[in-house]
Amino acid sequence: MTKPTLMVLAAGMGSRYGGMKQIDPVGPGGETIMDYSIFDALRAGFGKVVFVIRQDMETAFRQTMGDKFARHVAVECVFQEMDKMLGAYTRPPQRTKPWGTTHAVLMAGETIREPFAVINADDYYGPQGFKMLAGHLNAGGGDYAMVGYVLRKTLSEFGTVARGVCQVSAQGYMQRIVERKAIAPKGNGAEDTEADGTRVPLTGDEPVSMNFWGFTTEIFPQLKEYFAQFLEEHHADLKAECYLPEAVNVLVGRGTARVKVLRSTDAWFGVTYREDRPRVVESIAKLVEAGLYPHRLWSE
Repeated sequence: MTKPTLMVLAAGMGSRYGGMKQIDPVGPGGETIMDYSIFDALRAGFGKVVFVIRQDMETAFRQTMGDKFARHVAVECVFQEMDKMLGAYTRPPQRTKPWGTTHAVLMAGETIREPFAVINADDYYGPQGFKMLAGHLNAGGGDYAMVGYVLRKTLSEFGTVARGVCQVSAQGYMQRIVERKAIAPKGNGAEDTEADGTRVPLTGDEPVSMNFWGFTTEIFPQLKEYFAQFLEEHHADLKAECYLPEAVNVLVGRGTARVKVLRSTDAWFGVTYREDRPRVVESIAKLVEAGLYPHRLWSE
């Protein structure tokens, strides 16, 4: 049986964080968050890792990350090229912002030939999600999957965060994702502030998307079509991004995709803001101390 592949989205600019957070060490042995995700994925049975990166970060990335992982698993890198897959459209010369996570996933369409998972490079997901997703992908079938996390466990005390809040059927399938882009803690729950200033209360118990997906290769033509529609409407907008959760949301709404929501009870944490980093370092240290990970992940 072919093992599933892990796609790691590592081309993000890290503007709010203030640096290349994908390769910022947070573990006791100098590990990054990405190290722990790949370690968990290999333990769960994934057989290859495909990194989506920017071409200008290739040298630094390969020196610090790619060459290390290649000693333990098959590794490929693809570039999120801003002028690729634009069809009849041309990138505005003033645009410097990548086209978003949907576009990033499409970059690997010629590389991946097996069921695969998608994660962000700068999010810690925990081992449970990788085990559940590997089981789903190995079971076959045409349903996609998303690992969902409890909203209150994904917030930052240092600023607002964007989250895809999910509505889930009684059978455990995604019905809808509502993108909320300015969520902050509020009492025991949370609150989103919309663009017009409207405040939307949230319980904090809602399942949210942290960009942890499971797909078959059927997703590539579907995303290509959706991205073409996005360009038709937004190609001249210098800041518009085509987000993967929004794309999946449309596919579900059209009835062309079914997405099983796999609920993880593991803690999630990430480094949206630089002030988040000490908490991440402390959280990793506690997991190592508890025996979930070795002090050094990779033996030479």
